Amino acid sequence: MNISEHIVRFFQGGGLMMYPIAVVLVLGVSIALERWVYLTHTALRNRGLWQEISPLLAQGNFRQAVQMTSKSSAAIGQILSYGLARIGSARRRDDIEKAMEESLMDIVPRLEKRTHYIATFANLATLLGLLGTIIGLINAFAAVATVNPAEKANLLSASISVAMNCTAFGLMTAVPLLFIHALLQTKTTELIDSLEMASVKFLNAVTERALHERTAPPAPHASQHVAQARA
Repeated sequence: MNISEHIVRFFQGGGLMMYPIAVVLVLGVSIALERWVYLTHTALRNRGLWQEISPLLAQGNFRQAVQMTSKSSAAIGQILSYGLARIGSARRRDDIEKAMEESLMDIVPRLEKRTHYIATFANLATLLGLLGTIIGLINAFAAVATVNPAEKANLLSASISVAMNCTAFGLMTAVPLLFIHALLQTKTTELIDSLEMASVKFLNAVTERALHERTAPPAPHASQHVAQARA
């Protein structure tokens, strides 16, 4: 017997409750794949845009930085756009920081979207497996109640073996889903932390630039140049 036939017999031996568990498994894996691709793609776009904008922020070239963030669909581009839009009108660092926090609050739900369903599906698979086993045991004891006492032991052991397939399949579904949920949560947390770090670096660059302009010596007036030339 090959592996595929063994899997088919295992699935058929679990009864009708194996089908809801299979549906839960498919939904959980589908969401996990979609979230993994989305988070990975978002992290790559954020990293690429930040590498392009960092030199511009260090040079104080905010106008070109605005042009780049306005054209980008990356999450970090949206956050920096909010901050860059407030540079001209904001009087304090807190004003720019609040604008960027507002943008971050809009992005974080999109990063965490649907991830919590994976943990819910893991718990649901475990409960469905236990429910299928209990239903199988109830049917098994009901079936052996009317058979020959000599056959009760064999029939009961066979029925219990079939009923336990549901619990096994439920656990085989729940354990990977819980592990995947933990990975996605870690990946989402790291992505949010990177956005917060980029926001802090942006605010520091803006503050340092403003301090530099405030402390820089004023350019000599044209009349001073003329007077020095005549002298």
